[in-house]
Formats: sequence, structure tokens, C-alpha cells
Amino acid sequence: MQRILTGLISCIFGVVLFAQTAAAQSVDRSLDEAFKPVSDKVQSIVFYSVKIFEGTEYEQSAPLILAWLVAAGLFFSFYFGFVNVRMFGHALDLLRGKYDKEEGGDGQINRFQALSTSLSGTVGLGNIAGVAVAISVGGPGAMFWMMTMGFFGMSTKFTECSLAVKFRHKNPDDSFSGGPMYYISDGFAEKGRTLGKIGRLMAMFFAVCCIGGAMGGGNMFQANQSFQQFVNITGGEASYFADKGWLFGLVLAVLVALVIIGGIQSIARVTSKIVPLMAIIYISAGLVIILMNITAIPAAFGTILREAFGINALAGGFFGALLQGVQRASFSNEAGIGSAPIAHASTKTKIPVSQGVVAMLEPFIDTIMICTITALVIVVTGSYNNGGGMEGVELTSRAFASTFSWFPYILGIAVILFAFSTMIAWSYYGLKAFTYLVGENKMLGTLYKLVFCSVIILGSAANLSNVIGFTDAMIFAMALPNVIGLYVLAPGLKKDLKAYYHGVIKKEHVTEEKIAAKEEKKKAKSKAKA
Repeated sequence: MQRILTGLISCIFGVVLFAQTAAAQSVDRSLDEAFKPVSDKVQSIVFYSVKIFEGTEYEQSAPLILAWLVAAGLFFSFYFGFVNVRMFGHALDLLRGKYDKEEGGDGQINRFQALSTSLSGTVGLGNIAGVAVAISVGGPGAMFWMMTMGFFGMSTKFTECSLAVKFRHKNPDDSFSGGPMYYISDGFAEKGRTLGKIGRLMAMFFAVCCIGGAMGGGNMFQANQSFQQFVNITGGEASYFADKGWLFGLVLAVLVALVIIGGIQSIARVTSKIVPLMAIIYISAGLVIILMNITAIPAAFGTILREAFGINALAGGFFGALLQGVQRASFSNEAGIGSAPIAHASTKTKIPVSQGVVAMLEPFIDTIMICTITALVIVVTGSYNNGGGMEGVELTSRAFASTFSWFPYILGIAVILFAFSTMIAWSYYGLKAFTYLVGENKMLGTLYKLVFCSVIILGSAANLSNVIGFTDAMIFAMALPNVIGLYVLAPGLKKDLKAYYHGVIKKEHVTEEKIAAKEEKKKAKSKAKA
């Protein structure tokens, strides 16, 4: 098996290297043409849609995968008693190390590094280009639904990251492996042999999709959009680099390789420095734009709310904004996708629930804070009215430039930092999914990293529509087995959360027997009332 995989990877790597030696323009065009049929096929499967208001002028296609993620966010928010609200303050206490001394535990990285690594995988071009796509297609109302999805996504993120630590594996070299692959296979195995076999198949499916997502959304999409912004700030279509996406990708690939060779600890060290830096740069730039247009803020929020619940074009406005907002928020914060748990599994802790609580902060920072900054800049400047269809980073760049002509240069720096950090995080996600399938093997791991870096060149050269479609499909496909696993394992996690809440936060001495007794009393009271 390993020989076959090694040969396959070597062939792919050789083809990519051969393509890089061709003339720049033909490489860009040929890669895009070759990529399109693959993208179209994958999208048609993953984004299977049902028609809403079919046959009317308001007809919309609703991908069922979005309903799957929305349902998960709603379910886990109610099931865990809105843990995203009642334990938000505790998450901040954990992040600043208030409970570190009394908790302890094994792991490779601290809480902040785990959060930074995970954020580096989510705070990327989805926050810049993805928000712009949502608004250009679904209108300003999409921003409201992005924030709503981010709020409920906090509970989903808590669930999956808690389980990742609970079911993680410690390797012979003292490193850790965890994520949906492990909690689906191991968690299902605890419930019986038959379910264990099903869990193993689901875990393998997730791992394959994760590798595809790493190569796509965590790699090609980032390279594609950062290259476009690089061209914009170096002269646009007249830029010397306009037809040399492969060259830009080659440089970026070398930089990524320098970081990912060192593994999770090297990645965590870099992301813990880059994430705060890029967040400060981008948020500061966005706030300057917003403050310069502060008088337009009330009207902007009015437009957002009006179009979010659009009555004028009932289906076209409401459902268009809803679908785009949910889709872009899901792509941005990845709650329910199953990527973040892979990073959190390496955290130094002995209480799984505590890291899940910290992980809740990701959708809040990613979607409710950073995506909102992007959306407000686009709306208050009115830049979305000047486009012509689906736009990515170009729309955001135009919005920033509308106030200060030199702001796109700051955006350019943020875009490249966002793309770079996302790539190094997703390289690790894909690696862990790959080693789950073939076993922990240094040679195969190195080959995977080489292929990952090679695909950066492909992403830089491909067309936006093909890249964004393929990346969405592979990443969203990860949610199918992951969310099923979360539903199955949620009851056990609920007991863990209750024990943690009473034992750590309330400082009570609580046992499983006491928790069970309380549950029986509640059931008895409910029956008496009935």
C-alpha cells in the first residue's frame, strides 16, 4: 500500500514539476483548462441542491450541505445550553492561563499556540475574498447571516475540539495525532463492533476529503487570491507578473516549505506571531476606513438588516443573502468542517472540555469580528454597487482604495500574511489526515509536504471560479462524516461538560453518580408536571 502511494505521489510531483518548466502563459491557461472539469464534477456531487420557489422569478438553489451545518450549529447550541454564551468569559480566562497550573497535562503546544494555529487556518482569504463574494452575489444582507452562522458555529467548534483532545493518540515520538479521523473511529468503536467498522470507513472518507481540502481551500484558493492582490498592487494587467502566477507560487511554496518541515511546533511558533500581527494590520486598516465613513454607519446597518430580511424581493433578497452568508461563513470559520480539531488535539491539557471552550473563540474572532470589518468596509464605501458579478479580493481592494489610494498596499500585505498562515496550518491538517491513512512514516510525510508545496504553484495559476468551486466542495464534504460523529458522541461530551462546569468553574466535588442523580430528579419533576 505504501509503495503504491509513494509511486503515485512521485508521479504527481513529477507532473507538476514538468508543468512548471513550460512557458508561463501556456502553464496558466493549460492548468486552468485541465482543472475545470474536475472542479465541476466535485461541485455537482457535494453541493447537491434543491430548488426553492421553482418556476418563479425568485427561484434559488439551496445546497443541502448548508442546511446540514446550520442544523448542527443550532442543535449543539441548544443541546449544550448555549455554552457559547455562558462560558465565553471562562474561555478568555483559560486563554490567558488562569487555570494552567492546576490543570497541567501532556501536549506539544500551549492553548494560545493551538488557537493561533487553528485561527491561521480559518482567518485567511475567506475573511477578505469570501466576504466580498457573499456581498457581491447575495447583497449586504449576507453579512447578517454570516454573523448569525458564526454565533451558532461557536457551539459546533466547542464540540469537535473537545472530542479531538478526548480521543487523541500519543505517538512513540511523544507527538500527538487527533481530529475527526480518530474520534469517529475510536468513539464509534466504543459503541460496538458494527458501529466501529462504520466509524472506520467514515474516518477514512473524512481523511481523503481533508487531504483534498488541504490542497484546495487551504492551499490553491489562498495562493490564487494572494497572487491576484499582488498583481493589483504591482500594476494590474500591465504588471510584469500578470501572467506569471506560477512564478509567484514558486516563491510562496519555498517560504511555506521552510516552516512546515519542522512540524506542529514550528508551525505553532510562526502562527503565534503571524496571527496577532496580521489581525492588527487588517483590523486597524479596516477601522480607519470605517471611521472615515462613520456617518454612513447607520445607513449601512439599515441596508444590511433590510436586505437580510428583504421583503421587496422575498426569495431573491432573503434567500440569496441567507445562502451566501451561510456558505461564506462556513468556509471562513470552518465550524463543523473538522479541520480545527486536528490542531487542538496537540494542546497541553488533561481536560478535553477546557480546550473545546477555548476553541469557541475562533468563530467569534474569525467571523463575528474580522468578517464584519470586511463587510462594513465594503458596505459603507458603497463599493459593492460598482461590480459586475462575483468578485473576490478585487472588491475588497476597491473598497479600501475608495478612501485612500494607497490602502490596497496595506491590504496586499494582509492578504499575503493571511494566505501564508492558512497554508502552513492546512499543510498540517492534510498531513495528519494522510498519516492516518498510511501510518506515521517520515518518508511519506516528507513526500506529502513536497506535493503540498508544489500545488501552491497550481493554485496561483488557476482561475478564481474553478479554484473557489473545488475548494468549497472538498472542504464542505468533510462536514458529512464529521457532523454525524459529533451527533453520536455528543451525549458523552455533555456529561463531561457538566462535570467540568461543576468541578472546575463552580469548584464543587462532583461525580458521575451525582450528575446522574440530578438528571433522574429532573426527569421525575418533568413526569410529575405532565
